[in-house]
Amino acid sequence: AATGITELNRQRSSCNLEDYSVYSQLSDEELLQIAVERSLIDKHTQPGHDQSSSPSFAPPTPDDATQTNPDPSRRYPDPSRRRNQAPPPQPPNQPPPAVQNSLFKISLYSCLGSPILTVIINEDIETLMDLVRRKSSSLTELSDEGWIALHEAAYYGRLQCLRILIRAQPELVNKCTSRNETALQLAAHRRHFSCVEFLLNHGANPNTANKYRETPLFTACEHPNEAIVELLLKSGAKVNCTSTQGGTALHEACRHGEVKICRMLLDAKADLKTKNIFSIQPFFTAAQHGHPDVLRLLARRGADINVQAGDGASPLFEACKNGHVSAVEALLCLKVDTNRATKAGLLSESLTGFTAGNLQFHHHHLLVFTSRRAIKRSGISPLHIAAEKNRDEIMELLIENGFDVNAELSEECSRMYEDRRTTALYFSVYNGNLEAAEMLLEAGANPNIDIFNPLLIAVRLGWMDMAELLLSYGANANAEISTQPSAFPSAILLNMECLPMLKLLLDNGCNARPCFDCPYGQKTHPPIPPSRMSSLLFQFCEAISMKSFHRISGPIISTLLDYVSHVRLCSRLLEVLENCSDGVLIKLKALPPHPLMQLCRLKIRHLVGVQQLKLLHTLPLPARLIRFLNYNVQCSLT
Repeated sequence: AATGITELNRQRSSCNLEDYSVYSQLSDEELLQIAVERSLIDKHTQPGHDQSSSPSFAPPTPDDATQTNPDPSRRYPDPSRRRNQAPPPQPPNQPPPAVQNSLFKISLYSCLGSPILTVIINEDIETLMDLVRRKSSSLTELSDEGWIALHEAAYYGRLQCLRILIRAQPELVNKCTSRNETALQLAAHRRHFSCVEFLLNHGANPNTANKYRETPLFTACEHPNEAIVELLLKSGAKVNCTSTQGGTALHEACRHGEVKICRMLLDAKADLKTKNIFSIQPFFTAAQHGHPDVLRLLARRGADINVQAGDGASPLFEACKNGHVSAVEALLCLKVDTNRATKAGLLSESLTGFTAGNLQFHHHHLLVFTSRRAIKRSGISPLHIAAEKNRDEIMELLIENGFDVNAELSEECSRMYEDRRTTALYFSVYNGNLEAAEMLLEAGANPNIDIFNPLLIAVRLGWMDMAELLLSYGANANAEISTQPSAFPSAILLNMECLPMLKLLLDNGCNARPCFDCPYGQKTHPPIPPSRMSSLLFQFCEAISMKSFHRISGPIISTLLDYVSHVRLCSRLLEVLENCSDGVLIKLKALPPHPLMQLCRLKIRHLVGVQQLKLLHTLPLPARLIRFLNYNVQCSLT
C-alpha cells in the first residue's frame, strides 16, 4: 500500500494542473483506497498494453448466456411480471472513455461503483482474498438494490467466491436485499445447484421469502430445477407456503408441466386444494397450460378434476379455450363433468369454435358427454361459436350429432351484439360464409328467426349468391327493419340501385305495390325533413328522388312496374321521370289498362303465395308458361 501511495504522489507531482486539482485535496487514506482499486484493475490489463490505456472490464464469456448479467437493475426480474430478460454482455460501470488520465479514470470509476462486481464476475480469487484479509468495506457495500458481494457471487454462480465470503463472514449467509432476497434464493433463481448446496450446508434458511412471499422452493419451481427442489425439500423447505398472489410451489411446477417436481412436492405433502387469489387450484393450472401427464398424476393423488376457478371456468373449459388437445383428451379420459358452465354461461363444448379445426377426437367426446339440457341452460350453443369463428368442419360435426340448428342465443347473450342476433345462420351470413350458411339451411335452419333478417345483410352488401341461397330456402323478401320501418319493403330500400338484386327480390315475392302507395297522390309533396331521411321513415317516392338515384331512378321504377297491376304514379314520381331519358315510356307503362297476361301472372303468383313461389316449376303447366310466371319471359306493358 505504501508503494502505491509513493507511486500516486509521484504521478501527482508529474501530472498537469488539472490532474493535480483532482487529487490535491485527498488524504493519504483516500489515496490508499484509490491505489488499491488501481491495483485491482491493473491486474486485468493485458500485457504489452500501455498502462495509461483504459483497462478491460469485460467478464469472460460464460458457457451459459444466462449466467452473466452485470446490470443489477435487470438481474432479477420482478416476479409479478413473470418474464425473463436477456442480460447485457458488459458491466454498466465502465470508466468513461473520454477521460485521458488513468488515475482520473480510476477515481471516477471509484465514485460510480465498487469494482467488487468485476472481481466476482471474473472470479479473481487472489484479489478477493486480499480484500477479505483487509476487511475491505467494498465487500458489504450495498448496491442500489441492496446487494452485497455475497449476493453477486450467488447470482453469478461463483462458488469459489461464495466460499471465501461465507467463511469470512458466515453471519451474512441470510443477509437480504432490498427485495428481501437471500443469496440462496438468487442462486435458486439462476439454477446454480452447487451454490445452493453450499449455502444450505452453511446455515442458509430455506424458508426466507422475498417481498412477494416467494420462498427459494417457489423460485426453484418457477425456474424449474429438479435437483435444487429435491435439495431444498431435504433441507426443510416448507412446501405449502403461498406467495402474495396465493400461488404455491406446486402451482408453479404445474404451470411448467414438471411431472417429477410435482411428484416430489406431493410426496412432501403439498396441498392439492390450495387456491390462489383467482381461486385456481394446481390441477386447474395444469389444464390451463396443457400438461396431460401432470393432470393424470394429480388426479391419481386425489385432485378435484372438476374444480372451478373464480369465474366458474372448469379445467375442461380452460383446456378447450386454449386449444390443448392432449390435455382435453386426458380430462375426458378422467371423466370430467362436461356440463359445468362458467358464470357467463359458457360450457366447455361451447368453445369448440375457438379450437383448431382438426380436433375431431376431443370434439366427438365432448359431443357424446355434453348434456343438451345444460347447453340450453347456458344460453349459447356450440353452433353459435363455431359459426362465428367460421369453423365449418366443427359445424358439420355438431350438425351430424344432432345439435339444433335453430337454437337461439339467450336474451342476455343476444344483447352482447348490437344487431341482437340470435341464430348460428346469422353468424354465417354476417361473415359471408356461403358454405356454412348452405350447410345450416340444408340441415333445416330457419332464415326468418332473427329480428334483423339475415337476408337484409346479403342485400345491403350486394351478395347475390348469399341472397339467392337464403331466398331459395324461404327467406322473407318482405322482411322489415323493426327499429327503422319504412312505407315499402326494407330489402328494396337497402339496395334498390342494384337492379339484379332488385329483380331477384321481386322474383321471390318482394311486394312492389307499397312503392306506389303515396299518401299525397297527385298533390304537391312537402319538402323532406332531414330527420325523416336519417331515420328512413319516408316513402318510396321520397327515396327515389334523392340525388344518389338520379341516374338510375328510371330503370328502378320501370322494374317495379313489372311486378304490380294498375297503379297511379304520384306527382313526385312524375317529377322524377321528367328528368329521365326514358321517362315518357315509363309513364306510358304505368297507364292502364295492363295486358291480360300481366294481370293473370300477378294473380296466379298471388294465389300461389310468396312462400310457394319456388314451387311454381312443379305445377302441371307448359314449360313456357312456367318461365313466364317466373319472369323468365317478359310481357310488354306498353
